[in-house]
Amino acid sequence: MPGKFVLIGSGLAGGLMAAYLGRRGYEVELYERRGDPREGNIVGGRSINLALSTRGIYALEQLGIADEVLRHAIPMRGRMIHDKSGTLHFSSYDRDPNKFINSIGRAALNTTVIEAAQRYPNVRVHFNHRCTEIDLEQAIAHLERPSVETAVLATPKPSEPGLAAPTQKTVKAHGDAVIGVDGAFSAVRQSMQKQISGFAYDESYLAHGYKELTIPPRADESWQMEKNALHIWPRKSFMMIALPNPDGSFTCTLFWEFEGPRSFATTTTDDSIRRFFEEEFPDAVPLMPALLEDFKTNPTGSLVTMRCAPWFFKDKVALVGDAAHAVVPFYGQVMNAAFEDCVVLDKCLAEFPQDRHRAFAEYFSRRKENTDALADLAIENFIEMRDKTASRAFRAKKKLDHLLEGLLPGIYLPLYTMVTFTRIPYAKAARRAQLQDRIVCGTVLLGVALILGFFVIALT
Repeated sequence: MPGKFVLIGSGLAGGLMAAYLGRRGYEVELYERRGDPREGNIVGGRSINLALSTRGIYALEQLGIADEVLRHAIPMRGRMIHDKSGTLHFSSYDRDPNKFINSIGRAALNTTVIEAAQRYPNVRVHFNHRCTEIDLEQAIAHLERPSVETAVLATPKPSEPGLAAPTQKTVKAHGDAVIGVDGAFSAVRQSMQKQISGFAYDESYLAHGYKELTIPPRADESWQMEKNALHIWPRKSFMMIALPNPDGSFTCTLFWEFEGPRSFATTTTDDSIRRFFEEEFPDAVPLMPALLEDFKTNPTGSLVTMRCAPWFFKDKVALVGDAAHAVVPFYGQVMNAAFEDCVVLDKCLAEFPQDRHRAFAEYFSRRKENTDALADLAIENFIEMRDKTASRAFRAKKKLDHLLEGLLPGIYLPLYTMVTFTRIPYAKAARRAQLQDRIVCGTVLLGVALILGFFVIALT
């Protein structure tokens, strides 16, 4: 029998989860600490582009909004590798040209999923509400929001100095259950850490941070580089990537060490910034007129992998998306995995409509192994992208993958294809890829041994 859910976080997965619950007839109260993204409340400078692929598209299709979302997307059919000389190498993601990932801006997608949720009269969305704590046993969310009166009083006139900051008004949101969809630094998860004995939690940060940069469109609003590709400048220990936007621009992200002789920490002056980019990304510099301003102004973000267990407490609280399993972005699956969480949790609630505790436990059981596998794959793919994509051996391996996929349709599937273009569980895909690699390596070694054997026989 439908009850009431309180959702914390109206980001991408929060809006989608609210829509799924609203469709199933639950009463939903969705609270978000930031302002309404439809009013321009998007934080810039933090790699706003996303790569939408099969798992995420499937989740959107179940609500009938996939076509609406994809109208704002740009297909990326492969990686465009930029070496230091400026030479380009294109590597398609799959031998099937109809398999590609989609570059889409966070703001457009966030707006779509929130509006999808609000189509259900039983879903209500509250912005500017910051969650401070969850009472797990009672399924009560404690939230703060600025008092309207004090906010007005604290707004200075142009000729006056600022007054005291607005006071916060405390709100309690009651539900039959609370779902934390509030990101890697989840307030809901923090309450679980404090209140659940034996709650397991682990986080690890890469030595690399990231900074967002921009390649603007040409004067005629066209793209300055190939638009249907994810651009990568691999430089062994670091890299830069660029994703296309509908307005003709590219959102670039530099992934670089925080510390070291050549790092974010040591590259702070105009001359050192300019020299670094001219040495490492000479073909990109002429396309980036605001490089110095972007580099000095945009924040440097961190990259965290977060694992925890369990993702639920009785029938009262559950975690979804980054709140449960933050991963680094290098497999392009952060959003897609969070959307898949919504699909699985929705299915579990449908299978056990009278037993929410069992539904939560089953959801955790089905997803935990797979998101742990994705976390490992994402770190491995970071190494591949920065260290290997520029090599001839890597390009040869990709050609071999596509050849085997064509010779053995439905039998041999490259790992990237399984993760990105199918809904095979992440853990199963990883195990299958390892088995395939062992078979291929064994077959190659056997072939080499047979050839050498023939030569030995011929020479004796």
